[in-house]
Amino acid sequence: MAEPASRYAAPHPFSAAEGWRIERLTPPSRLFGANGLRTGLDGRIYVAQVPGSQVSAIDPESGAITTISPMGGAVVAPDDLVFDDAGNMYLTEITENRVTMLTPNGTHRVIRGDMPVANPITWHQGKLIAGECRMGGRIMELDLAGGAPRMIAQDVPMANAFEVGPDGKLYFPVMGTNQIWRVDLAGGAPEVVVGDLGVPDSVKFDSKGRIVSTQVASGQVLRIDPATGAREVLAQLEPGLDNCTFVGDRLFVSSIPGEVTEILGGGQVRSLIPRGLQWPLGLAAGAEGELFVADGAFSYFHAGDQPRTIACMLFTAGGPGFVRGVCAGSAVGEWIVTTGLGSVARYRVGEESEWLAHGYDRLMGVATNDKGAVVFAEYGAGRVHVAEGGTVREIASGLDKPMGVAVDGDTAYVTEAGTGRIVRLRQGRPVETVAEGFGRPEGLCVVEGKLIVVDVAKKAVFSVDRESGAVETLAENLPVGAPAGVTPKVLGPIGDMAGPMIPFAGIAAGADGALYVSGDAEGSVLMLRKVS
Repeated sequence: MAEPASRYAAPHPFSAAEGWRIERLTPPSRLFGANGLRTGLDGRIYVAQVPGSQVSAIDPESGAITTISPMGGAVVAPDDLVFDDAGNMYLTEITENRVTMLTPNGTHRVIRGDMPVANPITWHQGKLIAGECRMGGRIMELDLAGGAPRMIAQDVPMANAFEVGPDGKLYFPVMGTNQIWRVDLAGGAPEVVVGDLGVPDSVKFDSKGRIVSTQVASGQVLRIDPATGAREVLAQLEPGLDNCTFVGDRLFVSSIPGEVTEILGGGQVRSLIPRGLQWPLGLAAGAEGELFVADGAFSYFHAGDQPRTIACMLFTAGGPGFVRGVCAGSAVGEWIVTTGLGSVARYRVGEESEWLAHGYDRLMGVATNDKGAVVFAEYGAGRVHVAEGGTVREIASGLDKPMGVAVDGDTAYVTEAGTGRIVRLRQGRPVETVAEGFGRPEGLCVVEGKLIVVDVAKKAVFSVDRESGAVETLAENLPVGAPAGVTPKVLGPIGDMAGPMIPFAGIAAGADGALYVSGDAEGSVLMLRKVS
């Protein structure tokens, strides 16, 4: 049976307390991102979704989605997939550094478990070929019985989705050199087919033996003559393209933020699955009414009813990379972010990131005060730090999974997800408990003297009096955290591109009093405001 329009089936509709109204600022996502694509024997499009550890099948006509391997199942962070002639599915689980097999009856087993940043995979004449998307990566033919692999190519700078061409050679995009290479399956020196592209991340072949390649940085879908390198643009889409597949002669492409598009020819396209949000994570409201939405590999701006625009992405030159926490900086157009690689940066669109701190363990929320001090939470080490005047100092330690941060003057407030409390940090004083009894408090902000917190376990937003600790419910049954009964798999790092990918449901307050909440379960942003 096909799934509903959202990837998340809520047991109850969300609702706001009396005197408040809640609505979606953005629609829910249908997928947890869209990475590898492959057409199955049944004619459906199978899509791997790294953030959700999920594999789904899409009807190419209706767009109906059916879950094949669900969140919380055996498959973890699938990035690419392929089928053998018997219908067995082989997957690269990129954060697990392994290649696995999923049989039609649901049996899951590891084929190879020592492939850092396992990503591209294909099947050719009874042979399973897989590679690593990292600098110095390997491409190998794998032994299905678990024996030693056979090396096809080594020291490849970030190979991605590949396929064997009509000439029997393996063609693969090389992201680190912005080229497409080919190599004989027996081994030998690879040769360059074409270069100066838009950072290619997939290679497939059409029925006439021509290369079709998606370009993650430029958003172009290219058709390339493998003999001459001549190219033509089939479609210009937004940056973030990931993979492609053919259903007969019909071409479909995926985009990392969860979009699947059919390329019709003549530059025309058909949206099969619209672009969505993968999480989202941190939120921040800017001085000009714009909302910064951190979504890991992508970050966006929302302003009024205008379509969202990309603020930065993983491949943005000079950008901060994978963004989790965010707050507005002291100047218009300036943002302070925490990254998946454990850094804090000051970022302005179109400019080089200014790094404020490096080397921390799973950073989460961040906030600033009117003096420019930047306070940030280090989830992995249980610490909170402040960056000020070119130095960083620790202001709290021994906390249990600190996540959200809010600042009022010289006082910082932090959610402690592990203990279910909110604490107050003041210079020269021990850590003080403001309120406790929450399930898993994450995002935090200060509005009119009250602390506003997102609790993903209780799926609610609460207002907390900072002095008495009294708690008031503002909204409940929110699409945050994991679905009931599901324990998501912890996603590890992706090489040196992103550290462990831990969800973080953020909250931000706009100048007009609106509250914005990350609906990370369904991939939306919610807006909560008082009824006038």
